[in-house]
Amino acid sequence: MKHARGFTLVEVLIATVLLAMGLTLAFATITGATQAARRGEELAASSEHIRAVEGFLRRRIAGARAVSFEVDRASGLPTRFTGDGAHMRFVSDLPGYIGRGGPSLHDLRVERMPSGEGVRLTLGLTVVEPAGEPPVADRAPEVLADGVRAVRFRYRGLGENGAPGEWKDTWTAVEQLPLLVEIQITGADGRPWPLLTVAPRLAAAYATGAAR
Repeated sequence: MKHARGFTLVEVLIATVLLAMGLTLAFATITGATQAARRGEELAASSEHIRAVEGFLRRRIAGARAVSFEVDRASGLPTRFTGDGAHMRFVSDLPGYIGRGGPSLHDLRVERMPSGEGVRLTLGLTVVEPAGEPPVADRAPEVLADGVRAVRFRYRGLGENGAPGEWKDTWTAVEQLPLLVEIQITGADGRPWPLLTVAPRLAAAYATGAAR
């Protein structure tokens, strides 16, 4: 009678090593797939956030109204739009589901993050009251973009010959709306967001002095 032959120690060790290699490969594959899926979800969420912020800013700036929200102390002119590289103010209508709706002073600001790393873009909304009464704060400022690397505003009006002028970092014709507003945002990863260039719909009439 023949005895059944068992596995040798070497064979057991080889099988164990092969099993461990297979498990390691399977784990690495699953981990890689999970990380890829997570990166995809993060990228999709980031892209959706960028589109939402840009869509909101485009609608608000495009709908800017030639409504005076204060009087410029230096010139005595009604102030309808002010802006520099990190601060912009104008009046635009808000839909009813945001606050009280109606004409509101939009106060866009670029602020340093509390941590000192990066900046954030905030929006303050103030209801414009009738009969020249001062605007009334309606809510705390909202953060539109948080922890980005840089945000820059630029403006373009008419040149001396009636053609579009050069881009400027400061808008000084406070009684007029600029023909174009540009917003440049660089994300935390150093990648620029799509350049946002918006033309306020009512700008042309005020740029030519038709409605002052």
